[in-house]
Amino acid sequence: QVQLVEAGGGLVQAGGSLRLSCAASGRSFRSYAVGWFRQAPGKEREVVAAINWSGGSTYYADSVKGRCTISRDNAKKTVYLQMNSLKPEDTAVYYCAARSGSNWSPNPGPYDYWGQGTQVTVSS
Repeated sequence: QVQLVEAGGGLVQAGGSLRLSCAASGRSFRSYAVGWFRQAPGKEREVVAAINWSGGSTYYADSVKGRCTISRDNAKKTVYLQMNSLKPEDTAVYYCAARSGSNWSPNPGPYDYWGQGTQVTVSS
């Protein structure tokens, strides 16, 4: 069992930055791949970025490539999402999710555990 708690969301002006964190509890976190997803009102949940168990493999949605960086610190059981040059269209609730096994997936279905989400609002 893994519990995930996101933090770091907030209100920021366009062009600003935020760093989201996803803190995990439970054993064997280092064996889980983690994804960051977001969901805006009236839209489907979509992947933002994902990372494998070691941090050696990452994935980014085209919409955030070059603006976001996903990283993890397995000793701290925490995954981070650094977001720069934020745009109003980045406004959404951001969720982290974990799946057993070492590899990430760009789809939400394979993820076993989800956090409660953190709101990111980017004003123009």
